[in-house]
Amino acid sequence: MTCKERILSNDYADIIIDFILPEGSLAEQGLDYCIHTLDEEFSAAYVSRGQLPPLSIGVFRYSAIPKLYGLMQTFQAENLVEMGNLRVQGPPLSLQGNGVIIGFIDTGIRYDLDVFKNESGGSRILSIWDQTIQEGTPPAGFLYGTEYTREDIERAMQSPEPLSVVPSTDENGHGTAMASAAAGSVLDEGLTFRGAAPQADIAVVKLKGAKQYLREFYLVDEAADAYQENDIMEAVKYLEQLAVLFKRPVVIVLGLGTNMGDHAGNSPLAAYLNRVAAKGSRAVVVCGGNEGDKEHHYSAVMPEQVELRVEENTKGFCMELWGNRIDIYSVILRTPGGEMTSVIDFRSGPDNMYGFLFDRTKIYTGIALVEKRSGNELIFFRFENPTPGIWTIMVRPSQQEDISGSGSFHLWLPITAFIGGGAAFLEPDPDVTLTEPANAQNVITVSTYNGLTGSWFAESGRGFTLDGRVKPDVAAPGVQVSTVLGPRTGSSMAAALSAGCVAQYMEWAVVDGYAPFGESSTVKSQLIRGAVRADNISYPDDRWGYGKLNISGAIERLTRN
Repeated sequence: MTCKERILSNDYADIIIDFILPEGSLAEQGLDYCIHTLDEEFSAAYVSRGQLPPLSIGVFRYSAIPKLYGLMQTFQAENLVEMGNLRVQGPPLSLQGNGVIIGFIDTGIRYDLDVFKNESGGSRILSIWDQTIQEGTPPAGFLYGTEYTREDIERAMQSPEPLSVVPSTDENGHGTAMASAAAGSVLDEGLTFRGAAPQADIAVVKLKGAKQYLREFYLVDEAADAYQENDIMEAVKYLEQLAVLFKRPVVIVLGLGTNMGDHAGNSPLAAYLNRVAAKGSRAVVVCGGNEGDKEHHYSAVMPEQVELRVEENTKGFCMELWGNRIDIYSVILRTPGGEMTSVIDFRSGPDNMYGFLFDRTKIYTGIALVEKRSGNELIFFRFENPTPGIWTIMVRPSQQEDISGSGSFHLWLPITAFIGGGAAFLEPDPDVTLTEPANAQNVITVSTYNGLTGSWFAESGRGFTLDGRVKPDVAAPGVQVSTVLGPRTGSSMAAALSAGCVAQYMEWAVVDGYAPFGESSTVKSQLIRGAVRADNISYPDDRWGYGKLNISGAIERLTRN
């Protein structure tokens, strides 16, 4: 069996390796596998599930199991005016993204639409890597999917049946909407449409869906769009390499997010984005998610009793408890009918299953006393067929002497799209609700407000990070944003508009040569300096970051100096 076949097969488990694996070490164990290296730290191994124990946190490191990410979405020119975008599109600066690549990792793109064509009718799309199509040639250095070049796309556009030449499209529409908002061409002299950076080049990765075994492990609703962490990391690598190939600055934008992880930016994806964003002429823009009002986060100090409401027809969900690295935690769960589990802590073993006499629910737990990448304690729960009603989660120190620090802890439920039915905390905490990888240090993290009214968007994720760093960095419009597919709302739209603004900055800084390094941290600092701040808010703020993104303000500050 080829490595490509292993990558695509549900019979092979995807394992993220974040250390240098000695060559041949897996073969010495007699395993059926292959490995694809991402960079000097991360690789993805594809190993026969028949040769591995059942998936669990106790057997596999938490970071080794790919997390699942979902889409963050739920023509108004006002939003472009609000961000100062239209001002710098026109003279004297005329910044429209020329010479800059905006890379989208999402659901694909409708390449045949006029909004992605240049003035001569050619395509502004440099390339599409469609991870879902296996009949063509993968990009150089990659093992699956099919790459389509600009030449392929233009041949397709000249054909009476474009999809017979380039069969990649966007059935969902999310990726197309994001690309049009960020980089859509000027149509009818701007009367009918224009994107934030209408002359930027476009590169697209269409993600393949998550494998079924991971959906089953995380109990993700079948109707949800879900994508694997390692496939997203491969997509980032592909887009980052385009900067080298075309010798142009690249802006990578992610309209995806997850509640899985410590919310301190310690996931493999966050770490990988940090390294990419630290390179010159690279910037990464990440949406803050739409979980601010979803009642999926709880924080307190133990001992504490947490109440969790589970709705009818909820088939299952995961939940994560993250403690600090000093204290040691234990949990007892009580069903709506009053039955209780035994004490769940590290002394009960890394993996356990709990059933009940009068309740159909089964609860599986995995415990990492020291989770490898964060250093904090993690207790991971899988609720199968949970009984509807009020569940009680009793959080205590494992022993009284196990409180050495603050005793603080956080609980997160999955993003809304991943729970079929519903579950919510009765006394939720709307803070620390930025989805991962928005908590990564070097990325530009964007929260969401209503650009038409200037008001905060209640669904938007809020900061700060779990370890107290300032996130989000800035806020951007994300309500009723004009796209080629009609108005769209959500944090992914805020990220798309922001990516267009960053492309404008990259054109001024790198292409025009005014500030030629252009790594994400530099861009972020300039956006912060140019942000619009209200007199009645103390900055940095856990909702607004350092203020409303305004690209004209950022560039004007630099040109004044």
